[in-house]
Amino acid sequence: MICKVCDIKNEGSLEDAKLTLYLLEDSPEMMVHERPIIMICPGGGYHFLSDREADIVAAQYVAMGYHAAVLRYSISPAVFPTAFLELGRSVMLLRQNAEEWHIDADRIFVSGFSAGGHLAASYGMFWGREWVGEKLGAEPEMLRPNGMLLCYPVITSGEFAHEGSFRNLLGDAYEEKKDSLSLENFVSAQTPPAFIWHTYEDGDVPVQNSLLLVSEMVRQKIPVEFHMFEKGGHGLALASPVTQKSETDIRVFESAAEWMKLAGLWLKNFG
Repeated sequence: MICKVCDIKNEGSLEDAKLTLYLLEDSPEMMVHERPIIMICPGGGYHFLSDREADIVAAQYVAMGYHAAVLRYSISPAVFPTAFLELGRSVMLLRQNAEEWHIDADRIFVSGFSAGGHLAASYGMFWGREWVGEKLGAEPEMLRPNGMLLCYPVITSGEFAHEGSFRNLLGDAYEEKKDSLSLENFVSAQTPPAFIWHTYEDGDVPVQNSLLLVSEMVRQKIPVEFHMFEKGGHGLALASPVTQKSETDIRVFESAAEWMKLAGLWLKNFG
């Protein structure tokens, strides 16, 4: 396996913003020579980045036979669109190097947990906007995500908002711009298909965040697979002992832990 760290900084990026790649090496002994890649955006309310939702999740995808990447994007005090453009630059980098890195350029997926889910989903909504291509100096096709995997994502700035995420993301422009990043209102024909999961018991980012997005995707006939598990609060990560925070941590739920297997099936059958 090739591990590679790439610079994806833009103007305004924090010093430790980076993209870490986990690439399976090509081999004549294997039938598959071009592999999908899943780019993971950890959560943390745009205030920190959770290690429980980063490299260890990437390892699960690698074990399934996919390439994976972890984007450690800029957080507060950096404000929108800094992290968004870092994600766009990362997608562009993967597509530019797809042949060398044996990436299937038609299967580049953005994934995120909680606020990282908001980042991934916002990219799914806005990647084709003219200003994005202008900022990154790229044609839209180079920036296109093929699909999204969203894990208990922050979506809405309305009634069911995780307000702290939006305040960290927008800084002093919170009141002015919060509605422009309430993502259920921006689903369009350019929005890629999605796999989404959440829990009924999530008390930090209510499940209505996912439900609002899923409802709008269904209304606009954008393919989506959604799983709501009854048990489990926020920040489950893998929902297994592998990402357990402490011996007394209750974030271990056998039913919700099935999400990774379900995501693998969705990826396998994609398109």
